[in-house]
This record gives sequence, structure tokens and C-alpha cells, in this order.
Amino acid sequence: MSLAVVSALITMAGSFRETAILAKLSESAGIMERVAREIRGAEDITLLGAGNLKLSTTDEFGAAKTIEFLLDGTDVKLLEDGVLIGNLNAPGMSVSALSFTQITTSAGKAVKISLSLGSENDKLGRTFDFYDTIVLRGSY
Repeated sequence: MSLAVVSALITMAGSFRETAILAKLSESAGIMERVAREIRGAEDITLLGAGNLKLSTTDEFGAAKTIEFLLDGTDVKLLEDGVLIGNLNAPGMSVSALSFTQITTSAGKAVKISLSLGSENDKLGRTFDFYDTIVLRGSY
């Protein structure tokens, strides 16, 4: 009987850990949402590199500003006009890859985003990949 109880507790602890990892993953998917929202509202791409995207945009009063997303180690940092606003990934989640690819056509500009992240608490070392393509507002 005590063996069955111990086995049930171990199973429950594993399920709880998996649920916690998936919850953090869901929270970290907000990285893609924030990046997509800023790209969609941007006027132009100022800088595009491996793990780095800088956008020209305007604030709510129409004043020019820049928004930058930068992969620094395992953190995605958000900078506004060169000032660090904060990290976009949740604590315990690490970004292993972030890339931006510019797409330019006669109809406008877009940015393809690729993001790979994982949990520092995941014993299996899994990574989860996210992809999106966003058209810049100021380009069509």
C-alpha cells in the first residue's frame, strides 16, 4: 500500500512540473505577441540582424521613436529609444534562438520571425519553436 502511495506522489509531482513548464511556455509566447504588435505598428525597419530588430515608429502623440528587440544571451530585451524597458521572456524560460528576416516586395515590407525557447526546469531539454510573418503598417 505505501508503495502505491509513493508511486502516486511521484506521478503527481511529475505532472505538476510538466504543467508548470507548459504554463511558463504559454506566458513566454507573449514574446511573439509583443514583437508582432510592434512590427505591425512600425513605419520602417532601421536595423535587422541576427537576434536584433530595430523599428522606426511613432508614439501616441506622433513623435518619432525607435523600438528594438535584442537577443542578449538567453533573454529577449526590449529597448525604446535606446533605453532598456525590460526582458520579454518569463523567469525560468530561456530563448535559444531568435531571428528576423526582412521581406520586401513592390507591395510593402514584412518581417519573418523565428523564435526557439525552452524551460530551464525541463529535465528533457525540449525546445519549442514559434514562427510568424508580420507586415509593417507604414509599408502598404
